[in-house]
Amino acid sequence: MQMRHFLHSVSLAAIALALAAPALAQQWKPTRPINLIVPWAAGGSTDQVTRVTAAELEKVLGQKIVVVNQPGASGSIGTKSAWDAPKDGYTWAAGAAQDLGAYQTLGMLDVPARDWHLFLTVANVPVVGVNPGKPWQTMTQLLDAMKATPNEIKVATAGVTSGGHNAMELISRATGVKYRHVTYDGGNPAAVATVSGETDLTTQLAVEQADFIRGKRIRPLAAVSDKPLELEGFGTIPAITQFVPGLRVPTNYFGIFIPKGVPPEVVATVQKIWADNIASSEALRKYANSRGALFAPVAGDAALAAAMPAISANAWLMQDTGKAKVSPDKVGIARP
Repeated sequence: MQMRHFLHSVSLAAIALALAAPALAQQWKPTRPINLIVPWAAGGSTDQVTRVTAAELEKVLGQKIVVVNQPGASGSIGTKSAWDAPKDGYTWAAGAAQDLGAYQTLGMLDVPARDWHLFLTVANVPVVGVNPGKPWQTMTQLLDAMKATPNEIKVATAGVTSGGHNAMELISRATGVKYRHVTYDGGNPAAVATVSGETDLTTQLAVEQADFIRGKRIRPLAAVSDKPLELEGFGTIPAITQFVPGLRVPTNYFGIFIPKGVPPEVVATVQKIWADNIASSEALRKYANSRGALFAPVAGDAALAAAMPAISANAWLMQDTGKAKVSPDKVGIARP
């Protein structure tokens, strides 16, 4: 079964219920531009899908959505800016939902996921992609090399809590390999570093590597997933579980986060847009299909439920690798 069929695991009825806006809610008509903060560098996974989503929202809202890149501290700086802004509905955040738990455990932003209204669009899959000048042709060969030369092979990611870092940490913990972590301000710079040879490989998301893979500037060895990944214009990337049996990889959802406390008509209007427009957006579907992402529009309680496995896994990964400043159970995140 291809990765895009994963939505069978999420009840369509639950999605429909969560997307439905309150019937009697007043429609919101923004009177000035909305600031949508992307807490990562331009060109990365969050930036890509956010700009496609913003264009779709502008068609319905009739107002400009200004995408602002504010990278730093693994995405927590920009996310905190959105949280600290006036709760008037005109400042939103974007990102991977799983980061919201990590920010708490790392002591970066003490705001739980449940304090945001989640509007999710796609799920992203990390890929182990190596510089084509490197000798490793299979994931097994790479793992053997890492075991033979611990802490020498350089892995580029967008930093602690990023999808790429989490993927490599999962692999490291499951196999015992040690690597040299090289961090960048976003997934796109991490992929570029691998293309240039500055690093040996990246474990960032498929959407950030897709063009390089199609252009044979990155060689994909495995999708960090329990299912193979079909990438348009390339073919099938084998699942990491083919090489590391039993590895559990929670679904990594991305979307827009609106702080709770904004006027209820803002939330109701965006929920209705998700149900009426985003859930059937051909632009977002085309983006997902062309870049190896999974089209997964969901909002409300169902969005939080869908994201919680990755939120929990991410937070406890920080704890188990000694990076956490606050134990996840102290902020209400149960161990998966």
